[in-house]
Amino acid sequence: MAEFIKPPLEVYKPPLDESLYPMDDENLEFIKEPSGIKDPETLKKHIMTVQNKAYDLYGHICIRRFFFTKPKISTYPMYEHVLDSGRKGGIILDLGCCFGTDIRKCASDGVPVQNLIASDLRPVFWALGHELFNTTPQTFPVIFLAGDALDPNFLQPSAPLSTSSIRPSPPPQLSSLTSLAPLVGHISAIHVSSLFHLFFEPQQLQLVRTLAELLSLAPGSVILGSHGGKATKRFIETGYCSGGHHMFCHSPDSWREMWEEVFPTGTIEVKAELKRRRDGEEVFGANMVWSVMRL
Repeated sequence: MAEFIKPPLEVYKPPLDESLYPMDDENLEFIKEPSGIKDPETLKKHIMTVQNKAYDLYGHICIRRFFFTKPKISTYPMYEHVLDSGRKGGIILDLGCCFGTDIRKCASDGVPVQNLIASDLRPVFWALGHELFNTTPQTFPVIFLAGDALDPNFLQPSAPLSTSSIRPSPPPQLSSLTSLAPLVGHISAIHVSSLFHLFFEPQQLQLVRTLAELLSLAPGSVILGSHGGKATKRFIETGYCSGGHHMFCHSPDSWREMWEEVFPTGTIEVKAELKRRRDGEEVFGANMVWSVMRL
């Protein structure tokens, strides 16, 4: 099974810092409303309790800096397009969903839960998402699949479907799935953020092939997300956030080239833009916001 970059035991993990807690009410509104916790201090204690549990399991910078308190997907240029696809019956996948904040945003903006599916390597994070938002699998019945997208038993990467391929059979009921394999060629929108930069270049290419295989043949089907990038592709030292390893960062140009290598010529439009990280830190360099749309 392919693995995330695992931090060695001796790597320094900074302690949690309460001063990083988002004081802006807008940042907390998305949790406040579904959780039913209106009192600011009670809400803060609740969020930090969940943060502590998650950080003990995996000391990622995204958890330390409370990035899970606000959806990312709704900040991307293609978000309204994703919502439109989901409202019309298209399947939306959030890969590397962590607490499920982004898939919950899609649901709150009108995408039927039966059209949504979430997946992460660590099912405990999905469970912590229920704790964070005060929901249960009954009150928020989005299907969750635990698995590694680089594991052939979860999904074997191959060439993406093209317009000349035999079209896939009707999509299965999401509640019947035990892996992503039956969804090949069926997914209208795939959201994947803060995931690619956990892998080296060969694994990133493997993940691209996996996502390309899942994408629907319908024009307008899209893969979108963000992760650490650089103006020129290269390795950078990430410090504690990826276990002290060097991390491979694509540039917008090399990112386009990789996707265009996987898909048949002329079948996709790739957009990628470097933006300053919202936390102002340069741990990952710039934040690369991107989308890959089938033409």
